[in-house]
Amino acid sequence: MTYGYARVSTKGQERNGNSLEDQIRVLRDAGCTEVYHDSYTGTKMERPSFSVLMSKIQPGDTLVVTKLDRFARSASDGAKLVQELVGRGIHVNVLNMGMADNSSMGKLMVTILLAFAEFERDMIVERTSAGKAVAKANNPEWREGRKEIAVSENVVSEFREKIKKGECTVAQCCSELGISKGTWYNKLNKLAS
Repeated sequence: MTYGYARVSTKGQERNGNSLEDQIRVLRDAGCTEVYHDSYTGTKMERPSFSVLMSKIQPGDTLVVTKLDRFARSASDGAKLVQELVGRGIHVNVLNMGMADNSSMGKLMVTILLAFAEFERDMIVERTSAGKAVAKANNPEWREGRKEIAVSENVVSEFREKIKKGECTVAQCCSELGISKGTWYNKLNKLAS
């Protein structure tokens, strides 16, 4: 069986030739008998139609997508997904790249995808490191991470007493103060020392 998968995340994609209708037409032209589609951003893990497709597809079937980014959030996710599907005996045809399967050429494509995924990760690390270095050089007060939320010792003491009396939970205190549980416990430790 040949399945297709299409996804859009923004209205702007319709103007760039990535509309669901365009993708579905291309997938049907490529021989897909069933086409699944979602309108979710790639950064979201929950894609209902994709989940249904993944539970339905069997070894020997083919999954066709117009582009790698239509079914994965990043090159690394795409590479892992392709590798997983090929490992299950499923052929993956990325129309703008080629067929990934257990053939010599298919294995080459998976290797190239994995290499691009590693390259993408390395580039992200390099850009992040460079950005931190620039921030540190231009701002002597710069520090990595979120800014600490100022909560006075008196407020921490008051909430600690409320917790001891059973008037509220740690989660409720954190929510009211706008801090995480980790920050709450760090503030308690500072108070105790």
